[in-house]
Amino acid sequence: MTNLAIAANGLRKSYGDKVVLDGVDLNVPQGTIFSLLGPNGAGKTTAVKILSTLISADAGQVHVGGHDLAADPQAVRAAIGVTGQFSAVDGLITGEENMLLMCDLHHLSKAEGRRVTAELLERFDLVEASKKPAASYSGGMKRRLDIAMTLVGDPRIIFLDEPTTGLDPRSRHNMWQIIRELVTGGVTVFLTTQYLEEADELADRIAVLNNGRIAAEGTAEELKRLIPGGHVRLRFSDPAAYRSAAAALAGAAQDDEALSLQLPSDGSQRDLRTILDRLDAAGIEADELTVHTPDLDDVFFALTGATTVPGQNNEPKEAVR
Repeated sequence: MTNLAIAANGLRKSYGDKVVLDGVDLNVPQGTIFSLLGPNGAGKTTAVKILSTLISADAGQVHVGGHDLAADPQAVRAAIGVTGQFSAVDGLITGEENMLLMCDLHHLSKAEGRRVTAELLERFDLVEASKKPAASYSGGMKRRLDIAMTLVGDPRIIFLDEPTTGLDPRSRHNMWQIIRELVTGGVTVFLTTQYLEEADELADRIAVLNNGRIAAEGTAEELKRLIPGGHVRLRFSDPAAYRSAAAALAGAAQDDEALSLQLPSDGSQRDLRTILDRLDAAGIEADELTVHTPDLDDVFFALTGATTVPGQNNEPKEAVR
């Protein structure tokens, strides 16, 4: 547990007859990005609220930053920062005033508060806008200010609950860079997101929450390997080479019109080498080789039974990409 920023065992939470969390276990190593995925209503925000002391679990044991959440919630609060789905920025005051207010809430002296405010405004590229009302900020600027406010007090564990919802692609990518820099500085990030691409891009480990339970957990690549459907497609311009390859690769699905072969594959280097070695042994060279592996969309569909992917345009998916 000494190397874990967050350790939760048997988390349970119900609202009346509705079971939201049903025995959830989470282990988050220090200095990593851990992403919790799941359909809307799966319990992601409830898990964040429990881990960040905002609500109590019905059952389970939790340690955050080495502190027992039930026995010493105040120590947990001192170790964490939380940025929720909805901005905590007060639009009626300036960005600088928002920062100074947060410093006051952390009981920093006026001199220390001004120093921390200046440092964080600089770090998040908000100096030019610092004297303007926060209501005039773009969505990306408000989220940057939100995270800057979260960093007052130098938390070592940060909960980011859907931090890029509603941001345009450029602002989202800027936020990703900020999150990476936080982790480079030794901070642990617990991220919930409705964008599967975001989890794939950022997270060291991902857990998929469905019906109150963890359906699967692992790296993005480990999760993708759980889902069948990966394959290699070989295309040929010479019909003779195509026929020879079909004979050498027994069991491959053939498309005589496109002169292509398709073989099941997990996309690993070892698997590709085996296929290429069989072609080399037969003296055949493919004109084109394409690897198709399941993505997190496929993982999400398979593990949650969802008919739409959160954060996507939710148009019908192609059977083969």
